[in-house]
Order: sequence, then structure tokens, then C-alpha cells
Amino acid sequence: MTFETEASASTAPRPAAAGTQQRAGLLDSVLASLADSKAEDIVTIDITGKSPMADQVVVASGRSHRHVGAIADHLLRDLKDAGHGNAQIEGVPQCDWVLIDAGDVIVHVFRPEVRAFYNIEKLWSVDDVSAPVHYAG
Repeated sequence: MTFETEASASTAPRPAAAGTQQRAGLLDSVLASLADSKAEDIVTIDITGKSPMADQVVVASGRSHRHVGAIADHLLRDLKDAGHGNAQIEGVPQCDWVLIDAGDVIVHVFRPEVRAFYNIEKLWSVDDVSAPVHYAG
């Protein structure tokens, strides 16, 4: 019987398919949580190869400060419950623009007028000839 120490287990190469499935599961969890929270105009943008910080950017809107905060809170709980760890969050006190860093997926939740002002979708899609993928859940 052989036991691996924590150090030897972390150095073992992981199959690429396992990482891809985990990322897909994370994105699915994010999109399901946003839909459950009644987030509006949910857009996913694939930034794989464009930035080392993440593979997907998700942009969504809430109707008010309170709705944006509730969406973010619900998303954090859902990610933790699904086993995706503790995501980092910024912007909660004002709830105009809340950013949730879940690792391979970055989520921006805006109030509509703030979203229109910053236009994050255009920023990430500028070199992309195809339009962002819209989620209809």
C-alpha cells in the first residue's frame, strides 16, 4: 500500500481533460446561480489566450443596488456549496459594480447605467470578430 504525501500529490501532472471539465463546471455553476438570482442580460466572453488571469468573463446586470448585492451574495454561496472554493469579491459596499474572481471565471455584476458606462463587453470583444455568447437560461 502506497500513500502520497501532499507535496508529491501536487506535483503529479493532472490530465488536461480534468481541468477543462472543472472550468466548465465552474462556468455552469456561475451561470445557473446568476439565472436563479434573476440577473439580467447575462453575457459570457471567452478570453482564453487573451489574458492569463482567467478563461471566461461573465457580465450581468441587477436592477438596483440591493439586487446587485443579492446576486453577488447568492453567487458566492453557490460557488462555495458547489465546491469551487472561496471566490474573492470587490465592490460590495456600493453595489454599483461588483467583481467576483472565481479563478478561471471572472464575474462582473453591474447596475444597468454603470454597465453601459464601462461597456466591459466591448473592451474584451474588440479583437474578436464574433459576438459574445449570450446565455439564455
